[in-house]
This record gives sequence, C-alpha cells and structure tokens, in this order.
Amino acid sequence: MKTRVGIVGPNDSVEIMKDIAKEFEDQMTPVCFEYKNSIETTEIVEKNQHIMDIWIFSGQTPFSLAKKSSSNQLFFYLSLDGSSLTKTLLNIVYNSTNDLRNISFDMMEEHDISETYRFLNISYEQCHLYEYQGVTPINQIIEFHSMLYNKGKVSVCVTSLSDVYEALSSQGIPVYRVTPTLANIRSTYTSALQQWEALNFKQSQLTVMLISIDNINKIEKPHSFSYDIHRLNLELQSAVLTFTESISGSFLSIGTGTFIIFSTRGSLRNAGDQSVRLLDSLSLITDFPSNIGIGYGDSALAAEENARLALLHAQNYNSNSAFLVENNGTVKGPLNKSKSISFEFRNVDEEIGNKLKECGVSITSFNKIMSVQRNLGKHAVTAADIAEWLKMTERNARRLLNNLTDAGIAKIIGQEAPATRGRPRNIYQVGLDYLSTAPE
Repeated sequence: MKTRVGIVGPNDSVEIMKDIAKEFEDQMTPVCFEYKNSIETTEIVEKNQHIMDIWIFSGQTPFSLAKKSSSNQLFFYLSLDGSSLTKTLLNIVYNSTNDLRNISFDMMEEHDISETYRFLNISYEQCHLYEYQGVTPINQIIEFHSMLYNKGKVSVCVTSLSDVYEALSSQGIPVYRVTPTLANIRSTYTSALQQWEALNFKQSQLTVMLISIDNINKIEKPHSFSYDIHRLNLELQSAVLTFTESISGSFLSIGTGTFIIFSTRGSLRNAGDQSVRLLDSLSLITDFPSNIGIGYGDSALAAEENARLALLHAQNYNSNSAFLVENNGTVKGPLNKSKSISFEFRNVDEEIGNKLKECGVSITSFNKIMSVQRNLGKHAVTAADIAEWLKMTERNARRLLNNLTDAGIAKIIGQEAPATRGRPRNIYQVGLDYLSTAPE
C-alpha cells in the first residue's frame, strides 16, 4: 500500500514538490495543500490528519506551525543549505548588479551562509541575518529587511518565505527567494519514506503483557476459600479484559491472578501510561500487589520471553510496578515512576565482563548503576543515589560501588556531607574509560 503524503506550502513550492513526487509514484501518493499564508498550515493539518500518513512542508515555518496541531504524525520539511544559497547568489549576479557583500538574509543557518561566502571568496562581514527563533510573526521579518534596505545597509534582500518575498516586492525592494534544490527535495522524500517504513515495522512488532497479582491464593477464609478466590479472580479478569479491548488485543487467563495479553506495539502507544491505568484499575479491586511485565519481539516467543523477564524485574523492584523489555534486550522501568531507568542485561565488552567477574558484581547491576549515573546527569553517584533508585539498602549499594572501585571500573572523586549526622559520603564516578561506550 502506498504512503499518503501531505505536501504543504505556497503554490510555487508545491508545484515543484509535486513534480519531483512523480519519481516516487510507486511508493507514495502525494496530496497537495497550497496556502496563501503560512499561518493556514495548522488548520490544514488539523482537518486532514485522518487521511494522511506523513507530512512534508516546504520550509521550517510551516513545519513549526504544524507542530501546533493535535497531530502526532511524522513531519518533515525541506531544509535550506549552502547549495540552495549558491543557486540564489548566482541568480542575483546574473540578473542584477547588486553587491553580494551587502545582503540581508532570514531563516538560514549562519554557518551555511558563512561557508558559502568563504567558498566563493566573498566577504560576509557586512551581511545581516535574521536567525530563526521558532514561529516568528511575518511582519517582524519584513520589518527587518525593509529597515536595513531603507537605511542603505543592504542593497538586496534574500528570504526563504513566500509571504516576505511578496511583501518586499510590493514595496519595490530588490528581493530574491532562496528555495531548496531538487536534490534536497529528493533526499527529503527518500528519508521520509524510509522513516515511515521503519515506524510501520516497529509498530507492527508483537507485544506481550504479563499481569501477575501476588498472594491471591492466601485468602484465609477456610469455609469459603474457593469461592472468594474465584470471585476475586473474575473481577480481576473483567478489569484486564476491559483494558485488552481498549488496545485491540487478545486476552488469556493462565492461572489464578495471572493474565497474558497479546497485542502490537502500535496499539500500545504509551506503555507507561497504559500500565499505570491498568495497575490503578487492579488496585481498586484488591489490595494484593500487582505487577506488569511488557515484552516487545519480532515473534510471539521472543515477546513472551521478554515479558517474563520484564515481570521478574517488576516483582524484584517493588509491588505495583511495571517494567518493559525491548526486542534488543534493553530493560526500562519502572514505567509508572518518575525515577525510571533504562539498562541492558547483557554485556558485549569482554574486558568489562572479566573485571565484573573478578569483583563479584553482575552485569545487570553494573548496567543499572551506569543508568542511574546517566539519569542523574552529573557523571557521578553516591551509595544513597543507588539505594534510592534501585530500591536496595545503602549498605548494599556501597558494597557494589566499592567492589567496582577495587576492580578499576569506578573511582572515588570526592565526598559530600550527609543531611544528618554521620561520616561524609563518598562520591563515585562509574565507568571511567568505559563511560563513553556504556549502553544508552
């Protein structure tokens, strides 16, 4: 099935983009939306998002305006670079006697302009640039150019915006419009279609959710034991079934208080929020602790294995928590907490693996510590940090950090005073030379 691509921009840009789109007719169906003013972009996307797969905009301004819509689709825009600018400067030289050393520009990257001028061996010092600062009122950009021209500081203006071009032209100001090259349009189409294909593949990955309610068999009412368990299990099953319906999945009860859901990654759009919603529903039914493990995989077996691993991490972490294991083995969680980490449970560095074996620290523990250090954003941790994030005693965290230090995988870089009385706490940097190669 061909990708439906919404093409948005002024008439002249859309015509060129539509013409190049013919080269991709076996992959995409272009649907063109022309505007007279870029401010119309938000409404165009809002009204037509349900019939489009992805969007490509003629420039950064309509791209930014599209971001204001409620659409969460893939957005792309044609960028301007040195090749686009060189084409415009040659056009100025060919059609006028204007001095290229006195030009006002807008919406371009300064390094693209300076590099182009350097390549052409022309001084850029007397040129002026209106740098892009998010969605900017068109009138401000028009005023920027017209003021410089009327004061004699520039002899010609170069804009990337059709609105600005029309306004300056109507004032009799020499103005040229810089537009993307045909090569840029082709590369944008290629990149957009590749990303859409990759997203589709990812969204179609199988997803398995394992839900476990612990201690459900410990209801202590001897005379009605069986009935109470079954009633509770039916209530829990109903809540899980309702959730399964909301994500278009299939549901199976695999024992008292244990359920499995099969779905796709695309249906489970936000695993964290979805997990919280299900855990909240279960907590209204029973006080017994619930945990969720989510696994992604290219096959049902791989997804289920990852879900079981995720559930094990959730149960070891705390009650009423959810973890996720990606198809590449990355563990993420707890999904329902603000302090969530992402780590690998495998290691591909033989040297680190040998050192970890020597000091008695597991690969998973090391990767968790590295993840906490990255999340703190200061390339350093204390035993208190590790204890808080990984739900362990501070004594155990200190033992792990000291073992890593003895093995040369960590070092003490300072101390900090505790909030209450006691000895100063060591501050560790974990990873050292391995920091840059640690899993993201």
